[in-house]
Amino acid sequence: MGDENLGSSEKCNSSKKFKVIIIGCGIAGLSSANYLLQNGMEDFLILEARKRIGGRIISIPMKSHNVELGANWIHGVLGNPIFELAMSHNLVNIINIPKPHKVIAATENGKQVPFGILHEIHEAYVCFLRRCEEYFLCQYLPPPDIHSVGEHINLEATLYLERLPSSEEKKLRRLIFDCLLKRETCISGCHSMDEVDLLELGSYTELQGGNIMIPSGFSSILDPLKKNINDKKILTNHAVRKIIWDSDVNQSLKSLDDTDKIYLEYERPFLNPDITEIMLLWETPTTPEDMSQSWYKKIYSFSKVSETLLLGWVSGKEAEYMETLSMEEVAETCTKILRKFLNDPFVPEPQKCVCTSWREQPYTRGSYTAIAVGASQSDVESLAQPIFRNVHDKKPVLLFAGEHTHSSYYSTAHGAYLSGQIAARRLLAPDEASEGTLDCPDSADLNSWIQGIQLEG
Repeated sequence: MGDENLGSSEKCNSSKKFKVIIIGCGIAGLSSANYLLQNGMEDFLILEARKRIGGRIISIPMKSHNVELGANWIHGVLGNPIFELAMSHNLVNIINIPKPHKVIAATENGKQVPFGILHEIHEAYVCFLRRCEEYFLCQYLPPPDIHSVGEHINLEATLYLERLPSSEEKKLRRLIFDCLLKRETCISGCHSMDEVDLLELGSYTELQGGNIMIPSGFSSILDPLKKNINDKKILTNHAVRKIIWDSDVNQSLKSLDDTDKIYLEYERPFLNPDITEIMLLWETPTTPEDMSQSWYKKIYSFSKVSETLLLGWVSGKEAEYMETLSMEEVAETCTKILRKFLNDPFVPEPQKCVCTSWREQPYTRGSYTAIAVGASQSDVESLAQPIFRNVHDKKPVLLFAGEHTHSSYYSTAHGAYLSGQIAARRLLAPDEASEGTLDCPDSADLNSWIQGIQLEG
């Protein structure tokens, strides 16, 4: 994960006491530290278990340019502190011209699906997904025995396909629906959409403005977050094993599901320059398959990062299995996949293959949060509840932050950022912190003049 060649930090002086200890130097920890500094509080120390800062934000160099192993996009513009931070440090431009994006879909026998059919099913799928989101906001209930997003979309897809007379027409469109559901598992950070609670899908608040990529890479957002923090206030390679807060209360955190990336780097381009993504329409197995013979069927597409760099995504149990394989095995498998779906035996082998391993990482154990069937937004709120030494204390002794603690923006970097501010704000407040808007440091009020601008990346 890019940590291997980084040196360790200085040793911690255990006799030194600090008013605040921040555990973890990811974006939530950095956000907390910056908020403390901006409010005149410098008596803190950050302890980071890894040999680097950033948490699930990390890039590594490849031949053509750096690639992001973790967070990729700024999700939304309006009201997003990460976008405002990036804007104020000239990391993104307000005038963003989206690059042309041409997607093709192919079957296992190498036949390309007509674009009209792909567009038709994608539009239907988006409609079905939006209907799933409405349950959180409305009072009506889903059909009986339908509890997950996957079950609901599959029901709608079945009803949609019943109107078609030809079994071949139904089968092809079903494959596209299945591919889009696999894609959704990578977006949601889960093994299957059958695991995501239907009534809670709409609890996630989507900010307007689309997904924005930082040209220099998402990891460059760490520079402005780190620049005001003295190096001596961050101790890397210091894992915290135990926290004692003089209380019998225990608080457990739910585990995160796995979503991994596969980067394939080539010596020269081999794909049509007009094509930016290849969707893989895998046949649905009639009987259960061994994971060793089927893990790669969870890869729903390969997209271009550049003309010589492809990116594939894989989620859930298949991602966990992939993490046990060598890069050479993954590269060989991906080459076979591309040759099959492109119907081209001369697709070259990649010069280099890089796979992430978020489940395997001891200080991560997964990618990001999804609300499982039976869980709710209130469970996320419960994870964010601080701990007090006794019931009479007005200030907590232990607070929690991270994307998994933000009930509206879970799974995002801006959710993590805001959760860090909330925790620090509560520590500094003279009494219970009141509700309010948290502004990004060093940023202009973009919301007053950005209305109506649609940015997509």
